[in-house]
Amino acid sequence: MNQDLICILGPTASGKTRYAVNMALERGGEIISADSRQVYRGMDIGTGKDLSEYEVDGVKVPYHLIDIAEPGSKYNIFQYQKDFRAVYDSILFRGRQPILCGGSGLYIESVTMGYNLAEVPPNSELRERLEALPMGELIEMLKSYKQLHNTTDIDSKKRAIRALEIAIFDANNNVERSVNPKINTRFIGIDISREERIRRIDKRLDERLEQGMVEEVQRLLNSGIDSEDLIYYGLEYKFVTLYILGRLTFDEMRRLLATAIHQFAKRQMTWFRGMERRGIVIEWVKN
Repeated sequence: MNQDLICILGPTASGKTRYAVNMALERGGEIISADSRQVYRGMDIGTGKDLSEYEVDGVKVPYHLIDIAEPGSKYNIFQYQKDFRAVYDSILFRGRQPILCGGSGLYIESVTMGYNLAEVPPNSELRERLEALPMGELIEMLKSYKQLHNTTDIDSKKRAIRALEIAIFDANNNVERSVNPKINTRFIGIDISREERIRRIDKRLDERLEQGMVEEVQRLLNSGIDSEDLIYYGLEYKFVTLYILGRLTFDEMRRLLATAIHQFAKRQMTWFRGMERRGIVIEWVKN
């Protein structure tokens, strides 16, 4: 089929990056990352950038939207839409094949399906008021504005406050939204069995711990990034930070983190199945 964009998606540890790199080599393509945490510089091991995978037999495949934001900042989906569009148009202009690759379903849908989102500025006064409220009350307030389909909104107090900030702003403002046209996209999903996915996640987690993931988080803390900002990013950064702070033992951190990553992979697959229910055709390939 003719397409303007190829999207390689799949759960964590499915091998989607390697698949996308091989396709880029075959088609003269460039890869655009669709990962909500790989945008941050210095967060390498924990986010699984694996930049060595973008080179095969001495040939480097260009990649984009990795290492574009400062750690500790709050890069958002509105920024991603703008950055994606600039990169996508540039790749097309140069006559290359854009290949979107990642596991962040919302990021993928926001740029391929024409979602029109608004940028919500930070409201320090509102944040201060919300910070004084218990988590349970924040959750109930958020429920009054929307259904909590996305449980990551309440993974931490900072996330709940930001979700409320967006919901309240949206409810009280006539927001001008950017226009993002739908893109003719071929979606290819990397399909692995549940058992294989679990095995790969556990193996990869142990490898990353051996490669220095704890030391990476310690360096970020030493650079002046607040521990709550790292916990905000979830998964590896949340649990390793809690270990460094002495709130978890190493074994507790390893066990809780593995469980959280397995649950995250399951949520990713739930999102992709939801895309199919919304009429998006995904070609699933075994890997």
